[in-house]
Amino acid sequence: MQTIHHTATIPTTAAGSRLDAVLPQLFPDYSRAKLQQWLLDGHITIDGQTHIPGKTKVKGSEAITLTATPQVETVWQAEAMPLNIVYEDEVLLVINKPAGLVTHPAPGNPDHTLINAVLHHCPLNQQLPRGGIVHRLDKDTTGLLLIAKTAESLRYFIELLKTREISREYRALVKGEMISGGSVDAPIGRHPKDRKRQAVVALGKPALTHYRIITRFRGYTLLQLHLATGRTHQIRVHMSHLGYPIVGDPVYSGRLHCPPQTAIDVKHALQHFKRQALHAYRLSFIHPQTLKSQSFSAPLPDDFKDLLTLLEQYHVMD
Repeated sequence: MQTIHHTATIPTTAAGSRLDAVLPQLFPDYSRAKLQQWLLDGHITIDGQTHIPGKTKVKGSEAITLTATPQVETVWQAEAMPLNIVYEDEVLLVINKPAGLVTHPAPGNPDHTLINAVLHHCPLNQQLPRGGIVHRLDKDTTGLLLIAKTAESLRYFIELLKTREISREYRALVKGEMISGGSVDAPIGRHPKDRKRQAVVALGKPALTHYRIITRFRGYTLLQLHLATGRTHQIRVHMSHLGYPIVGDPVYSGRLHCPPQTAIDVKHALQHFKRQALHAYRLSFIHPQTLKSQSFSAPLPDDFKDLLTLLEQYHVMD
């Protein structure tokens, strides 16, 4: 495994914070536990010094250097699982991912993931970083996902992501009646107290989400959203930050509160919608070989459509 090397500077706004709380914000690609271990092992230096206790309060402006060799990852196994392939050629795959399917193996989900199915369909993807996954979708987010089939196309698409040249359009049903569209430009990083969650934090990475209203209901709004960046849980965090969390989101939405006089069947449907109402609807990019613009779309899944049908029947606003 190749040695990693990162440098960063602790911002002055972090003055007074614990070092072990600041590191995950500076290096969000690594878990808090891994960073703590690297700190203990001397792989992280602070102004040239090693073995600094994690509880040390930072002053701000310290120079941080991380040099370590991650452990070799377990080889992912191919599994014969159904794939809803929207498009495929010799260099890429576009998949319509269903709800409940984890994108790739992780602690607690070692198999039966999308990438296990991809490796069965495309065995050579075992040689690619992350199995060729260009971007991820959360377990219960549905819709389009792009996978490269060659090292060249993977590098190409990762560069397109960096330069914001892959268009990703989503549909989301949020709580509350939004008045107009807009943008959320707020940095996202690990939650300071719960590493399983993300949050808008000063030390986070830049994150930009554009949204506009499709339909307003009594107590709810159907949105079209475009990702300008691709942070973990970005849309879910940004909508919650605005005060319009996504319906059914078990992490960022809180308890269900239906508007007064909500019809019984609508209330029942909302109570039993146990995942975030978020769908990756459209995916557009320039093909790495033909250099022609390509755009793909995936219809809303049945549970999402059924929920909207009920809302339209009882609660459509003029």
